[in-house]
Amino acid sequence: MATPLSPPSATPLSPLRTIAVVGLGTMGTGIAEVLAKAGRTVVGIDISEAQAARCVAALESSTARAVERGRLTERERAALLARLRTSTDLRAAADADLVIEVAPESYEVKQQIFRELDGIVRPGTILATGTNALSVTRLAADSARPERVLGMHFFNPAPAMRLVEVVSSVLTAPAAVESVTSLALDLGKEPVAVGDRPGFVADGLLFGYLNQAATMYEAKYASREDIDAAMRLGCGLPMGPLALLDLIGVDTARTVLEAMHAASRDRLHAPAPILKQLSEAGLTGRKAGRGFYTYEAPGSGTVVRDALTPLEGGTLVPGRPVRSVGVAGSGTMASGIAEVFAKAGYEVVLAARSEEKAQAAKARIGKSLARSADKGRLSAEAAAQTLDRITATGSYDDFAEVDLAVEAVAEDLVVKQQLFAALDKVCRPGAVLATTTSSLPVVACARATSRPQDVIGMHFFNPAPAMKLVEVVRTVLTADDVHATVREVCVKIKKHAVDCGDRAGFIVNALLFPYLNNAIKMVQEHYASLDDIDAAMKLGGGYPMGPFELLDVVGLDVSLAIEKVLHREFRDPGLAPAPLLEHLVAAGCLGRKTGRGFREHARR
Repeated sequence: MATPLSPPSATPLSPLRTIAVVGLGTMGTGIAEVLAKAGRTVVGIDISEAQAARCVAALESSTARAVERGRLTERERAALLARLRTSTDLRAAADADLVIEVAPESYEVKQQIFRELDGIVRPGTILATGTNALSVTRLAADSARPERVLGMHFFNPAPAMRLVEVVSSVLTAPAAVESVTSLALDLGKEPVAVGDRPGFVADGLLFGYLNQAATMYEAKYASREDIDAAMRLGCGLPMGPLALLDLIGVDTARTVLEAMHAASRDRLHAPAPILKQLSEAGLTGRKAGRGFYTYEAPGSGTVVRDALTPLEGGTLVPGRPVRSVGVAGSGTMASGIAEVFAKAGYEVVLAARSEEKAQAAKARIGKSLARSADKGRLSAEAAAQTLDRITATGSYDDFAEVDLAVEAVAEDLVVKQQLFAALDKVCRPGAVLATTTSSLPVVACARATSRPQDVIGMHFFNPAPAMKLVEVVRTVLTADDVHATVREVCVKIKKHAVDCGDRAGFIVNALLFPYLNNAIKMVQEHYASLDDIDAAMKLGGGYPMGPFELLDVVGLDVSLAIEKVLHREFRDPGLAPAPLLEHLVAAGCLGRKTGRGFREHARR
């Protein structure tokens, strides 16, 4: 189980001053840089002289940049470089207080290194493995000093990423954990103590999500570009999942997932077949110059066109003309969508169940526009003109002349079907009818009309004025020109459209909510605390919010409903909602809106 780590106790510990790093690839080089910057004497060891030379060159280059930017003086740079020496012989680690092994993810390779180190280092030396997939316990048990073996899992790039997972087995001595924790804090890192299971916290959650993205792509549900754009723009992630798999290494991801699946037997962790196919073809990502994407050269991060790159502008048929838009609903999403269309110059009819609700929604838009004007994002005149384009009404009959009707009412299929039946009668022939549902079948809304070919999904994200993503959801009945119409409209309202089919969760929720559910299972199983998991995903994965922060914002009831829809549609036991989530919802603990969810919140 993960436990919060505070500064070490006053118990005297042997200071970890001389540290050997075994394996000088990207991660080993990064760790060596972090250690040298923190004043440690570093011995870099690699079987390849060329790799050792590349490590030194990389450190010389990064410190030269630091001098240029005023972060180091020349004198400090010279002292830092003097603290690193390299070798191709493990015996160079003889005087080390700590050895950090970051060799390839293979038990045979790592066990051989540990066996040799047993005969080289002093009895009190701590041996740390940088594995993110293999069992620390198994490596420790094979050592002559299992109590001095633990995991020290840095994240790439090590100089920039603040998280370090300190992994102890049942054999690890507490003093060894305390020494390494003290070191991590001294390096300016945020250590989280975790138990020994594949993936630990951050990768345990991250790789399941990456695997599902690979499966989604393999099923040709969405293009690689749309999957990646959806997760960047819909969730605020620094990289899309397929681009991240290429960065990590497709072969590495496969190894981690195989270890996770062996431990969990969860089908969601069974590596997607495409990971095996790419790995065995040598298409392992950036390092090979090709993986899910094609790169300028091996090791380059610059993506170049290949046979799968979509053509600019696509091959869409022309869309239908759209001059006026109807928005049905009076909540936050409906108001936000109406504001987006009015800002883009469309005449908007905002209809609700009553005139009073519609006027209240328009007033909310007025306040939003006023805030934007106060912040200088648009002029007071533009704000006034935008608001004037919106007509608030208590009757859907006023949708008679609109070219596009967008439904943003309650996430209830019966309510939506009733509304679509009404729109079918009111809207003129040829008008496009769109639903903003995030989890319900679009085709069920389409079948409530006499014109299912005119119905499509336009899933905006909250808050609609700020979020750039729209998932465009085609059913098997949607006409080509209706799809083209919505794509053209997305360009005009300055949104990034991604295409997906009509299945539960579309792209974003289908990948996001199983990840959130798995985080809940970690807490439920007492493997890690809320704070540790949130910290791990923010610091180790670059997520803007931890999973429990996000769950409390979204609402636990909303999250449970989406989990149930996903489980019902895909029938995968791994997607069954975590019982802890169901218990909290049953208790009325729904997140920020009720003042309590996974955490306590001040009532608004």
